[in-house]
Amino acid sequence: MAEVQQHGQHYGHQQQSPTDAIKSMLPDRGPTASQVIAVVTLFPLGGFLLILAGLTLAGTVVGLAVATPVFILFSPVLVPAALTIGLAVTGFLTSGAFGLTGMSSMAYILNYLRQIFGKIAQQLSEKVQQMPDQMESAKRRVQDTAGHLGQRTKEVGQQTARGTQETART
Repeated sequence: MAEVQQHGQHYGHQQQSPTDAIKSMLPDRGPTASQVIAVVTLFPLGGFLLILAGLTLAGTVVGLAVATPVFILFSPVLVPAALTIGLAVTGFLTSGAFGLTGMSSMAYILNYLRQIFGKIAQQLSEKVQQMPDQMESAKRRVQDTAGHLGQRTKEVGQQTARGTQETART
C-alpha cells in the first residue's frame, strides 16, 4: 500500500476518496434565487406537459386501433378521397403562397417607387423654390445685356454719324 502512495506522489497525483471526487465536480456556490424560481415554476409545467403528451399518445394509439378495421374496409373509397383532399389542400396552400409572394412583391415595388418619386418630388420642389432666384438673375442679365447693347448701338450710331460728317466734308 505504501508503494501505491509513493507511486501516486511520484506523478503528482493525490489519492481522493470517491466523495471528494464527486464534490470537486459540483459548483462551489448554490443556485441563485432566479434559478430556484425557474426550477420551481418550470418543473410542474414540464410535468404537466409530459402527462399531456402521454395522454395524447395513448389516445392516438387507441384511436388507431379502433380505426384500422374501418380503414381496411373502406380503403377503396378512403384512399382516393384522401388523395383528392390532399391535392385540394396542397392547391389552396400553393395558391395562398403565390398570392402572398405576389402581394409582397407588389408592396416592395410600390415602396421602391414611392421612394424614387419622393426623391424626385423633393428635387422638383427645390428647383421650384430656386426658380424665382433664377428668374431674377435672368432678368438682371437681360437688362444688363439690353443696356450694353443700347450703349453699343449708341456708340456705333455716333461713329456712323462722324463717318458721314467726315465724308460729307471731303
